[in-house]
Amino acid sequence: MSETATTEAARPAEDSSGREVLLSYSDFRIAPHRCFACGELNEIGLHLKLQLASGRCRVELTLPNQFEGWEGIIHGGIVCTILDEVMAWALVERDAWGVTARMSVDFRRPILVGQTIRAEGWIVESKRRIQRTGGRIVDTQTGLELATAEATYVAAPEARKRELKQRYGLAAGESR
Repeated sequence: MSETATTEAARPAEDSSGREVLLSYSDFRIAPHRCFACGELNEIGLHLKLQLASGRCRVELTLPNQFEGWEGIIHGGIVCTILDEVMAWALVERDAWGVTARMSVDFRRPILVGQTIRAEGWIVESKRRIQRTGGRIVDTQTGLELATAEATYVAAPEARKRELKQRYGLAAGESR
C-alpha cells in the first residue's frame, strides 16, 4: 500500500515529558484492507505491524519459509515489498498519499528465513508532488545492513486522496 494519511500527525507524538514516541500502525485506525504488505485481511500477506514517527516508519519481523526464494533465503521481491512499505508509510505524517514511481534497491547480504530484521524508511526530500525516501533493512542481532533503498513517490490528486481516506476510514481532517 503506497497510500498514506494524516494532517495533525505532521507533528510527532510526544509523551508527557515531551519526548518523541513511535506510533503503532494500529494507532492510525485504518479500516481493515487487503494490502499484501500491511493488510490484515490478506490471508497470504506479510501482515506488517508498522510503527510511525516524525517522517519515519519501521517494522521488526521474522519471515517464515513461505517467503523463500532460493532455499533458506528470503525472496528479493519480498525484500523490495517491505522496503517500499516502510518508505511509503514514512510519508503518512505528511499527508502525502501517492504511488511509487521509482525504487532502487541494493541487496547487501542475504536475508535468511527465520532471521529477525528491522526495516526502516524515512523522508529524504519533500517537494510539491514528488517525495523522495530512503530505507534499509538491518539484522536486529548484529546491526548489519542487509539491504538499502531509495524511492520516489508521486502524490495523488486531492480528489483521489479524499476517496482513499474515506475507503480507509479516515475522516476529513482526522490524522489517525
